[in-house]
Amino acid sequence: MIKLRPFNELGAADHGWLKAKHHFSFGSYRDPENSGIGNLVVWNDDEIQPNTGFPAHPHANMEIITYVREGAITHQDSLGNKGRTEAGDVQVMSAGSGIRHSEYNLEPSTTKIFQIWLEPKVDGGQPCWGAKPFPKADRSGGFVTIASGFAGDTEALPIRADARVMATSLKAGESVPYPLAAARNGYLVPAAGAVEINGIRVNTRDGVAIHNEASVTITALEDSELVLVDAA
Repeated sequence: MIKLRPFNELGAADHGWLKAKHHFSFGSYRDPENSGIGNLVVWNDDEIQPNTGFPAHPHANMEIITYVREGAITHQDSLGNKGRTEAGDVQVMSAGSGIRHSEYNLEPSTTKIFQIWLEPKVDGGQPCWGAKPFPKADRSGGFVTIASGFAGDTEALPIRADARVMATSLKAGESVPYPLAAARNGYLVPAAGAVEINGIRVNTRDGVAIHNEASVTITALEDSELVLVDAA
């Protein structure tokens, strides 16, 4: 099953400083038929205006991956961590038993991010935060794992969820296969460009859910940047 969620049909919120699109139910947006896929429960497409952001607020028992598409985001938390994550980089926060954090766009232009939430395998534990660059040149033509709950993915940022988060950049005409194991769930969003997945066109910022497909072939219809979650 491949189910397309066009960008213009996603849930939306406009707070002035923040324009958000919700692939799944989030905040005041409720859609019982789109409350997540497997242990992937949030995929927000956020545009944050300059010198604004999310003030300090709490999280617990959630793995939160921030993929920066444009600009940069500055993180600060109750553990004393502070860092600036710019386009091409990724940050991960394991909320564990509880953490407070803030996220601000301190840049002169709009920051655009995907924020992805995954349920952890086990609740509780020591919270933590980390960030890492993933240059687009290094992920050209094939998926690179950027966050993972599997011990063998040593180059990825660690998360405590039964999931992988991957990214790739494809030139127009390039194809990449992806095998999806039985009972796994895939969710893919082009950060830029347009692709075809098993004959279905997926445009920039559309979402596509993949389930009960042994393998998919992703073909770039134009130069594209993709993020894919392989979830339990």
